[in-house]
Amino acid sequence: MTERNTAPAATEERADVRNLAIIAHVDHGKTTLVDALLWQSGIFRDNQQVAERVMDSIDLEREKGITIMSKNTAIQYGETRINIVDTPGHADFGGEVERILKMVDGVLLLVDAGEGPMPQTRFVLRKALEAKLPPIVVVNKIDRPDARPAEVLDEVYDLFIELDAPEELLEFPVYYSNAKAGTCRVEEDAEDQNLAPLFDAIVEYVPAPRFAPGAPLQLQVTTLDYDDYIGRLAIGRIHNGTLSKGETVVRLGVGAEGVEAKENIKVSGLLGYEGLARVQIEEAGPGDIVAVVGLEEVNIGDTLGDPENPMALPPIQVDEPTITMAFGINDSPFSGLDGKHVTSRKLKERLHKETLGNVSIRVEDTASPEVFQVSGRGELQLAILIEMMRREGYELTVGKPDVVTREVGGKTHEPMEHLVIDSPEEHIGVLTQKLAPRKGRMLKMINYSSGRVRLEFRVPSRGLIGFRTEFLTDTRGTGIMHHLFDGWEPWHGDIPHRATGSLVSDRKGKSTSYAIEGLQPRGTLLVAPGTEVYEGMIVGEHARSNDLDVNITKEKKLTNIRSSTAEEHERLIPHRRLSLEQALEFIKEDEAVEITPLAVRLRKKALKAVDRKRRARK
Repeated sequence: MTERNTAPAATEERADVRNLAIIAHVDHGKTTLVDALLWQSGIFRDNQQVAERVMDSIDLEREKGITIMSKNTAIQYGETRINIVDTPGHADFGGEVERILKMVDGVLLLVDAGEGPMPQTRFVLRKALEAKLPPIVVVNKIDRPDARPAEVLDEVYDLFIELDAPEELLEFPVYYSNAKAGTCRVEEDAEDQNLAPLFDAIVEYVPAPRFAPGAPLQLQVTTLDYDDYIGRLAIGRIHNGTLSKGETVVRLGVGAEGVEAKENIKVSGLLGYEGLARVQIEEAGPGDIVAVVGLEEVNIGDTLGDPENPMALPPIQVDEPTITMAFGINDSPFSGLDGKHVTSRKLKERLHKETLGNVSIRVEDTASPEVFQVSGRGELQLAILIEMMRREGYELTVGKPDVVTREVGGKTHEPMEHLVIDSPEEHIGVLTQKLAPRKGRMLKMINYSSGRVRLEFRVPSRGLIGFRTEFLTDTRGTGIMHHLFDGWEPWHGDIPHRATGSLVSDRKGKSTSYAIEGLQPRGTLLVAPGTEVYEGMIVGEHARSNDLDVNITKEKKLTNIRSSTAEEHERLIPHRRLSLEQALEFIKEDEAVEITPLAVRLRKKALKAVDRKRRARK
C-alpha cells in the first residue's frame, strides 16, 4: 500500500510554542548555556542539587566534555513554551544535528569570543541554512582575556556570506554572553544582565510553529530512546493534527518503492517535557515535541499518521559515512574472561540496535559470520560506539580504520576533509612537513597577534588516520585541530602509515621487568611488568620497520653465588599507554585492537608466528 508523500500547506501559527536548536562548534558553550537558561527559567528549586552540564547525561559526554547525543528540554517563559534541543558540535555526530533540525523552527548559533567560527561552526550553520532556519547569534565567553567580539562578529558575517545565506537570514540579532556566569549583553559594551534579553529574543525572532488547520496527524520520529519501565520511546515533533493517549495511528516508513503504509499501532502513552523531566500528558497538538509509548517497531524518519488519511513527511537525509572498520568477536586466548557478551549473535544484535537510533551508522555483513563492516562519519564516532559497547560488557576485535570509496566515471574517489589547525607559530614547519606526505594542500594561513597561527588544509580522510597523536606530540599539546567532511576527489595515491614495526610476544605468560629491561633498546614498550600476554599480542613498537617476535616473559636465572656488583636494579623506562583512539590509529592492516570491559590490547590478526609467515609468503 503506497501513499502520497506530501504535507498540507501550513496556514496558521501556534503562538504559545517556540522550537529552538542550539548549534555551535565543540566546546563553545552550548550545554553550559542551556544550564543557565534552565536555572533562570525557574525549573530547579534554589536548594536542588543539579550537576554541571546537566544535559550531558551520558558518562562519556561528561568525561570527554562533548555532547554525543542530542537532548531536548522544555522551558515555560511567560505565556510561551520554549522547547530547546542541545545538539552535538562534533562533525562525527552530524547525523544527530541533521535530524534534530527537522524538529525546530529556528537556531541559536553560539560562537566563542576568542576562537571565532571554527570548522564545526561552518558545518552546523550550513545545515541550518539549508533548512532555512532563522538564526540568533550569541558571541559567548565574552569574559575571555583574548576575547575579540567585534572581529568575531565580522567573521560570522563572512561565514554567512560564504555559505550563500539568503538575505532575509542575514538580518540576525546579536547578543554577547558569559554562559558560565549566566549573563548576557545586548551590545558589546553594554552592562551585563541576566538571560532575560535572550529569552525575549527567542520569543520574538524564532518563528512560531505553523500548521494546516483540520489536517490529519503528521508526527516525524527523529529520536529513539528506551525507558526501563515503559519500554521503547519514539520522540518527534507533531507537524499537523493532534495526538491523544490511546489513539490508533499508522506508521509510515520509506521503502525501496517510495512511501509504504505499515501496520496500525495503538499509542499506549504520551509524554511531554517539563524541564528535564518527562511528564504524562493526554493530548498534544501542532508544534509539540513528545515521546510516544507503545511503538516497538519504529525507525528514525518514520511518520506517524492518521489511519484514515495517511500522509508521510519527506525522509531524513544524512551525509554518507566516510570511515569504515571491521568489528569481530574476540577470539584471543583471553576471550570471555572480562565480558558478558562474547558471541557473534550478541554483537550483531547490538550493532543492529545502534543503527536504529543512529542514522549515520551503517552495518554490513561480510564473508565471515563473525565479522561485520561498520561505517560512520569518523574515527571518533566509531571509537565512542566501541567505548559504549565495552562499558555494556561486550568483548570484540576491531581492525584498522579505512576510508569508504566510491566509483565516479570509472575512477575511484575518496572522501576529503577540511582541516583547521590552531597552533603556536614555531610549529608551522613541522606541521606542514607532516601533512605534505599525507597529501594535504594548504588553503589559508592566518597569523594572530598572540603568537598563534591558524592553518587550513584540504586533505584526504585517510591522511588524517593516525595524525592526531603525532600532532599532539609535535605541538607539545598546545595545538588544536578540527576537521570536517569536504566532498570527494579522485584517489590521491599511497599515503605512508606508521613506518615502524611491532614487538610481538612469542608465548603466553606474564611480562617481567627483567625481560622488559632487555627489550628497551629494541623499541618502545606498550605493557607494564606483570601484564598477562599471549602469543601474537603486540607488546611494543619496534625501532625498525620489521616486526620482531620477542620473549617478554623471560625471568632472571638466580644462582647461589653472590654477585660482586651487589644488588643490580632494573632501570625501566615507563611504558607508553595508548588510549582506545590512539590504539585504533596505531595498528596496521594485519593487526587489530582487542577490546574488553577491562582492557585494550593490540594483537596480530594471525596469532601464531607460523601462520603470519605463511601469509607473508602468499
